[in-house]
Amino acid sequence: MNNWLNIIQNKWLPPRCILCNRPGFADLDLCNACFNDLPLNNFCCYRCAENLSNASNSAQLCGRCLTNTPHFDETYAPYLYQHSMAYLITQLKFGHQYKHARLLGSLLAKYVSASAELPECIIPMPLHHNRYQERGFNQSIEIARHLARLLDISLDLHSCVRQRDTVQQTSLPAAQRLKNMRKAFSMAKPLKFQHVAIVDDVMTTGATASALALTLKETGISRVDVWVCARA
Repeated sequence: MNNWLNIIQNKWLPPRCILCNRPGFADLDLCNACFNDLPLNNFCCYRCAENLSNASNSAQLCGRCLTNTPHFDETYAPYLYQHSMAYLITQLKFGHQYKHARLLGSLLAKYVSASAELPECIIPMPLHHNRYQERGFNQSIEIARHLARLLDISLDLHSCVRQRDTVQQTSLPAAQRLKNMRKAFSMAKPLKFQHVAIVDDVMTTGATASALALTLKETGISRVDVWVCARA
């Protein structure tokens, strides 16, 4: 049914590039030229996806993960938070451009379906209710909805709760971000899965994702991956 709906939509409402308004390709709201200009995160730490200067064919860990291993297991971040990718994310997050969530979800789905072991469930990064009321929506939920539909994976929106309205991470130096996120999350109910993926728009240091991964693992989940559209 979904395939037929996509065929009908593409016939009568063909995709257009969000960035330049040229015809889209591969069912994306992005043209081939703008797609090829997206900043790729090709060589990165497999644990936190921090971009590495030296290319290698083998899996590598960055110095930060070697010194202080985060609680999540792997991070999949296909792009760098630069140029057109930063524009797409910020316009979704602060400009309420919901069509960007569809595009970002599609790009992330194409990447993880080809490179990741798919989990049993995906969990969008929760917002505290104060932040949700202020912003009016959760951009991670909007991206995760498209991912769940495209990959046919369960989506959980209610089990994980952000119980503390923490100071925004962007205002803190890296050393204080871990402390800021302590006990920031709780579980409203346990999840009956062994492998889940946290979905977010962008990762900076990974402190928030690590705090949520710890909360999830304390309930018995054995593997937690992180899927983000971009790595800062």
